[in-house]
Amino acid sequence: MTIKDDIIDELLEQHQPGEDLFGSEGLVSQLTKRLMERILEAEMSNHLGYERGDRSTARKTGNTRNGKSAKRVKTPHGEVQLDVPRDRDSSFEPQIVRKHQRRLKGFDDRVLSLYSRGMTVREIQGHLEELYQVEVSPDLISQATHAVWEDIQAWRNRPLQAVWPIVYLDALVVRVRHEGVVTRKSVYLAIGVNLDGTKEALGLWIEENEGARFWLKVVTELKNRGVEDMLIVCCDGLKGFPEAIEAVFEKTVVQLCIVHMIRSSTRFVAYKDRKAVCAALKPIYTAPSREAAEAALEAFDSEWGERYPIITQSWMEHWERLVPFLDFPEEIRRAIYTTNAIESINSQIRKYIKNRGHFPDDKSALKLIYLALRNAEKKWTMPIRNWKLALNQLAIKFEGRLPL
Repeated sequence: MTIKDDIIDELLEQHQPGEDLFGSEGLVSQLTKRLMERILEAEMSNHLGYERGDRSTARKTGNTRNGKSAKRVKTPHGEVQLDVPRDRDSSFEPQIVRKHQRRLKGFDDRVLSLYSRGMTVREIQGHLEELYQVEVSPDLISQATHAVWEDIQAWRNRPLQAVWPIVYLDALVVRVRHEGVVTRKSVYLAIGVNLDGTKEALGLWIEENEGARFWLKVVTELKNRGVEDMLIVCCDGLKGFPEAIEAVFEKTVVQLCIVHMIRSSTRFVAYKDRKAVCAALKPIYTAPSREAAEAALEAFDSEWGERYPIITQSWMEHWERLVPFLDFPEEIRRAIYTTNAIESINSQIRKYIKNRGHFPDDKSALKLIYLALRNAEKKWTMPIRNWKLALNQLAIKFEGRLPL
């Protein structure tokens, strides 16, 4: 329904210059109040079975209007006082604003929006009071965010599609209070690329420490939720991580993140040598083939092996997990040689949690990170670049494993 311009013009004519349209006494709040009260009156007439002033019908039914009671409710535009009609036998149950309801639909969404962007309870209180002249208690904010937990449980247990061409697995660390002590816990994330080439968050978990044993639990849970095959899984070089994946999905190609490997290598390098070492490593992961990559590693060892032997040793130990991406065309290489797809999400999440010294419990951490993921997913509307071509190449490489 479109509101006619002449109605809007008439309302704006009564608007005083300098008046706050969206304040507690502004035009929007007044319109909200009048509209809600009109709906409440219509609900009462429907409940009684006759319109206001129809005394003959009122005498037949035995139930009549019995004045009004004041009720203050919080709205996205501030706090509004409503006059709620009553009936004689107290059988009227309003639907637009139910009994004991103190917040209109949309207010909780506003609170959740602020919470999902990393604002603390105190910051949300200040924001709502400053903009809308609405005072809210910490308990009210907790109630508004509590409803998210049911959504999280349903989301974490939802069935997943059977085949995922690419899956990224990674973890980030958060500080959580546990039994009176603030500890560091790992939040595990699984992000998949579906058959349409778009990203989708598959799951979210929290545990004391990141370890291969818990990752085994994660991939087992994904399988129990319907995942039958993952063609390529990108992850970091955590000890035992690839074996945990292959224990559940034995045909999956595990690709260790090259960026993680470079970061790990530079930990052993003096600051003055870092640029030169990174430049010497580049020919390895930009090589056109495995053979060329092996030759580049030998060249690196000849130049830097004597000074930093542990780098060559580390690359050789992980070699079979580092070079699978070299077997693929350029379109697929870009998507799998690094876990940047999930690293960028972790970066966004860290922006939301940086204002918090720590979370009071695991549930609070999961709620905020889930909401941050939900915000990120809104932007995942475009497929990976040249995805159709990449999908055709994956279908050839993994013959019979992609649904036609």
